[in-house]
Amino acid sequence: MTPFTVHSGLVAPLKRNNVDTDQIIPKQFLKRIERTGFGQFLFYDWRFDADGNPNSDFLLNQPPYDRATILLAGNNFGCGSSREHAPWALSDFGFRAIIAPSFADIFYNNCFQNGILPVTLPESQVNELFTYAENTPEFKLTINLQDQIISPVDSAFVIRFDIDPERRERLLKGLDPIGETLLWEDRIVEFEKHHRAATVPAGL
Repeated sequence: MTPFTVHSGLVAPLKRNNVDTDQIIPKQFLKRIERTGFGQFLFYDWRFDADGNPNSDFLLNQPPYDRATILLAGNNFGCGSSREHAPWALSDFGFRAIIAPSFADIFYNNCFQNGILPVTLPESQVNELFTYAENTPEFKLTINLQDQIISPVDSAFVIRFDIDPERRERLLKGLDPIGETLLWEDRIVEFEKHHRAATVPAGL
């Protein structure tokens, strides 16, 4: 998993509340077992019409938002089913961070498991960022996870955000829970060797 330390990127303002995981990645695309290849289907029902042609009215089909790496969203982003394919699709499309007033709990946790930083800010601050994003051509933000601050690129204006220390540390190191466990692999192997010697009868 790619570590997240400091990221600067273009912001896509998706001003919609209650965006559920079936809108993020519709169920008909859940047949793959790999984590890659889902970006092309992200927000499929909004990005494409019934014939599969790109919908030019949708934000992510419009330059420069088609190369955005930070998603600005409304309340309760990622609600609905618990499918982990939702952060897979967002990551595969190129998003490294999502900023919203609130997230669905399971989706929020799944983001950390897949290298995406979900930032929760008060609704008033998110609305300020929407105003900037909608009125500033190619609006970019820098997100510094180490210092837990967000700022527009080339600006002294900063927003501070809170995050669980353990989740922050895993993202900074690019570790999911399995990767974190494997840091202790030598000690685990040593424990299993001694445990087997102490509990399994000789010859077995």
